[in-house]
Amino acid sequence: MHGGFYFMKRTIIRGTGSYIPAGVKRNQDFHHLTFFTEKQEKIDKPAAEITGKFQQITGIKERRYVPEDVEASDIGYEAAKRALEDASIDPEKIDQIIFAHNFGDVVKHTIQTDILPALASRVKHRLGIKNPYCVAYDVLFGCPGWIQGVIQSDAYFKSGQAKRSLVIGGETLSRVLDVYDRDSMIFSDGAGACVLEYTDSFESGILSTAAMSHTQDEAYYLHLGKSNFPEADPRIRFIKMKGRKVYEYALKHVPVAMKECLDKAEVDISEVKKIFIHQANEKLDEGVIKRLYRLYGIKEIPEGIMPMSVHELGNSSVATVPTLFDRVAKGKLKGHHIQTGDVVLFASVGAGMNINAVCYRV
Repeated sequence: MHGGFYFMKRTIIRGTGSYIPAGVKRNQDFHHLTFFTEKQEKIDKPAAEITGKFQQITGIKERRYVPEDVEASDIGYEAAKRALEDASIDPEKIDQIIFAHNFGDVVKHTIQTDILPALASRVKHRLGIKNPYCVAYDVLFGCPGWIQGVIQSDAYFKSGQAKRSLVIGGETLSRVLDVYDRDSMIFSDGAGACVLEYTDSFESGILSTAAMSHTQDEAYYLHLGKSNFPEADPRIRFIKMKGRKVYEYALKHVPVAMKECLDKAEVDISEVKKIFIHQANEKLDEGVIKRLYRLYGIKEIPEGIMPMSVHELGNSSVATVPTLFDRVAKGKLKGHHIQTGDVVLFASVGAGMNINAVCYRV
C-alpha cells in the first residue's frame, strides 16, 4: 500500500524494439509474373489487373523483404537488441527468451527450414548472455505467435518461474513464397520484440488474456503445398493459404475472443484507446473491428482506434503486432500515440487455426 493505493504484481512491457527491412517490393514489381490457380490453371488476366484487385481487397501497396544474406534469427536479434536498449536492462537478468516464428531460418534459394538450434538459442548466443538460467525456446503458433509468447510469459511470471522475459516475433516469409500464387503478394518480412517484467504496479500491466485453437478442417487453412506452376518440382513446397476460408473464420471467431478478453479484464469497450490487430488484410481487420463493436451494440467505430501498417509493410506474420506497437509507442506512426493509463488490446489470428488477445494498460 502506498499513499492510500494498493499495488499488485503485474506483467508490464518494459521496452520494445523492431526491425523493418529496407528492401521495398511494390505491387508493380509483380507485373512481369504469370499467375496460376491452386488447380495449376493459368489465370488469363494481366498481372497489373490482378495486383490492382489485390490492393483493393488487402490495402497492401508494398511490402518489405530482407537481403539475401539475412535470416529470421538475424532480424530477430536486431529487434531484441533494440528492445533491451529501450528497457535499459542488463541482458544477463533476462530469465526467458521466447522466439515466435513459423519457418525458422530459411537460407535463400533453399526452401528448407532450419531450427537447429532454436532461433531463441541463436539470439541468446548473439546477445552474449552467459546466464544458464536464461531459458531460450521457440513458439510455433502461426501469426499469433508473438502474442502467445507474451501470454506464456505472463503465466510463467504468475507461477514464480521467471521475472523477466524477452519475447521476439520474427519471420522471413519471402523465402517460402510461390511466385506463381497471387496470394503470396500478401506476405513480407520483419521482426519485433519486447522486454516483459513482473513487478509491483498500481495500474499498468496485463489485465487479461484469451486464446483458442480450432483444428478441425481449420487446421489446414494455412499449410505447406506444391507450387501453382504446373511444371514446378512437386517436392519443393511453399506457404499456401485458403484465403476465403481464413477470412470467414477470422470474421466469425476473432471478435468473440477479443470480447472474452475484455470481459475477463472487466474493461468496457469504451475504455479501449487502441486495438493492435494482426496486419493481415485491411478489409478483414476493419470487418473484425466492426463485428467486435457490434457485440457491444455499437455501430460507430471510434476514429483512430486501429493503427495500421499493412499498406506499406504487408503481412509479416508474427512480426506485425510487435512492430506496429513499437512504432506507435515511439511516436513513429503518424496520427497515433499512446500514453500512460491507456487501455490497449492486442489480437491476432493465424495458422492452426489459432486466435489470441491480450488486454493491457499502458
